[in-house]
Amino acid sequence: MTAQRRGNTMSLKIAIKRAYEPAAKSDGRRILVDRLWPRGVKRDTAGIDEWMKDVAPSTALRRWFAHDPARWKEFIGRYRKELASPAVMPAIERLRKLASGRKVTLVYAAADSEHNNAVALRTILGARTARK
Repeated sequence: MTAQRRGNTMSLKIAIKRAYEPAAKSDGRRILVDRLWPRGVKRDTAGIDEWMKDVAPSTALRRWFAHDPARWKEFIGRYRKELASPAVMPAIERLRKLASGRKVTLVYAAADSEHNNAVALRTILGARTARK
């Protein structure tokens, strides 16, 4: 899917999928956004096109969050600050560019489908949910 214009801004459409779900052609470009490779997932069958560790939450933030829904809003705020770091900005810009030109699926490993870094990243990027 391509980006759609709203006024002068680009609207990104980004899908999200768990690493343990099978890859599909409809996923478009599959980007793993976890700092750690998903346990038990073989690299040759994962269908990952790119592993963007730089856009994953820091180990300290990931451990603090511990997928606790009560910390979700605070997690997004802290994650947003990490993503604003000059060291991370090139990766964020690359991700925006990829998502503006074709369908992108952010791949994550967490069991919680509502409170994970891929959902937070899509929210922070201001992307809309892409249809599967």
